[in-house]
Amino acid sequence: MSESRVAHAYRLLAVGLAALEEAAGATATDDELDAVLTVSEGVNRRIDRIVVGAVADLDRRGTFAGRGYRNTTTALADLLRWDRGEARRRVIAAEQARPRTGLDGAPLPAHLPRTAEVFAAGATSLRHVDVVARLLATPAARRLAPQVWAGAEAELAAKSGDYTPMELLEWGTRLIDTLDEDGPEPGDEPEPVNELHLTRHRGRPGGVLKGHFDDAAMFDAIAAAVDAPSRPVDADERRTSPQRQAEALADACGYVLDHGNLPQCGGARPHLNVHVQLADLANRARAACLDFGGRLSPASLRMLCCDAAVIPIVLNGRGQPVDVGRLTRVIPDGLRRAVVARDRGCARCGRPPSWCEAHHIIPWEHGGPTALGNLVLLCRACHRLVHHAGWDVVLVSGAPEFYPPTWVDPQRRPRRRPPPLPVAA
Repeated sequence: MSESRVAHAYRLLAVGLAALEEAAGATATDDELDAVLTVSEGVNRRIDRIVVGAVADLDRRGTFAGRGYRNTTTALADLLRWDRGEARRRVIAAEQARPRTGLDGAPLPAHLPRTAEVFAAGATSLRHVDVVARLLATPAARRLAPQVWAGAEAELAAKSGDYTPMELLEWGTRLIDTLDEDGPEPGDEPEPVNELHLTRHRGRPGGVLKGHFDDAAMFDAIAAAVDAPSRPVDADERRTSPQRQAEALADACGYVLDHGNLPQCGGARPHLNVHVQLADLANRARAACLDFGGRLSPASLRMLCCDAAVIPIVLNGRGQPVDVGRLTRVIPDGLRRAVVARDRGCARCGRPPSWCEAHHIIPWEHGGPTALGNLVLLCRACHRLVHHAGWDVVLVSGAPEFYPPTWVDPQRRPRRRPPPLPVAA
């Protein structure tokens, strides 16, 4: 049986890619590696064009509809294990940047003819095509006269080889806003969008938050809550700005849970429910789950259990609750007040006590007592550093000292916050 055309093409492609990989080997010069990058991008764009052409032909033939799919995006996601966003990008390019066939079989130009030309020539990428298509489908673009719309499409296609996709999006938005001189009709302005999506990760802890706020006051309230707490703690701060902002938002929410006047949920103030397997409880609770956040790592569980209001929910081997404990604080209120009086805030960075938690210096799972001599007040950011980043803390003459990890200071010299000023009589 003769080799199929696809198998033959793949065999030849594999030979070419192996040669390209060899050209990028250890002996390659800088100029050769630059050439490899350029050639590889050209190959990727050509493969994208082949994929988009195949998608357009399958869609035109109704192949996926004949297989029971209501849309091509879902069929591609199933066939190639793509995310729907990746599949949708190819479908948009197939619909907008490929020649069409009329009902009578006559050939028709692409919806985006100039974009189709530069895409077919390899002068622009699939991402650029997606940006152009989205820009020209906006309400502002649809208000343009046909000849103005066509001119905008030509301008966008011409610039797609000069700009990155993000730059093209920004420039194209300004272009269309400029061309849309009259703007929307009175009463046609879109309603402002304020939305927040919380999606828990599947199969691992945590989740994703995605928000969009057209209301300036709402956005400003969130930004104000995040801005100050997300500033670097000190000169040794290694967290990126997004990491600091994420932790600042979590800290603000934790503060509200501790101190705010939130609506009751199911007849009770919002709190954390910790689900513990019976076997883990017997093993000093080295694993647990939260209602929303998923499974906790041992380090995160230890941090949570340093100072929290916790309701333990004990589960048997089948995941069924066998006991629901009472709401208790790990650190009694009187003892916490004593720690606050001694440390006057975060013992490392000085943030106010209301933003702080009491940390067990000798971990509770190692028998560390819940006593003044084994507790230190830390804000959540510094608390995470102690639990996750290799910082150690000890009490020396009743004052906390912090030992940085070796990558911060190879000699691990202790650091101590300046003592508070004495209170005037």
